[in-house]
Amino acid sequence: MKNNIIKDKSFDFAIRIVKLYQYLCIEKKEFILSKQLLRSGTSIGAMVREAEHAESKNDFIHKFAIAQKEANESIYWLELLKATDYLNDKEFENINSDAIAILKLITSILKTTKNQLISKAVSTSN
Repeated sequence: MKNNIIKDKSFDFAIRIVKLYQYLCIEKKEFILSKQLLRSGTSIGAMVREAEHAESKNDFIHKFAIAQKEANESIYWLELLKATDYLNDKEFENINSDAIAILKLITSILKTTKNQLISKAVSTSN
């Protein structure tokens, strides 16, 4: 069976986000920012899963575009948690680097898919 890197990475990231949410609530008594991070951080993998059964290439692109926005939003919440001292440097760097890697991967998939769509449109018009 073929490995799906973005599916695996986004799922693993969601697990880390859930555990971070639990830590922030229990240890730091922080409930607002962490809830926002929980929503955006777990939504990435959900959108990737939805894209697996997209109805069209455009639907696939749309789902991945949402995943891209959610990844970017997650990075924002992580930066805010760091800036407000809810996360220390080590905690932040570790999970933020994963978020950035996922964002880059999603962006690459989007660019490739859009280019394939454009190439197909050009070849069918000739």
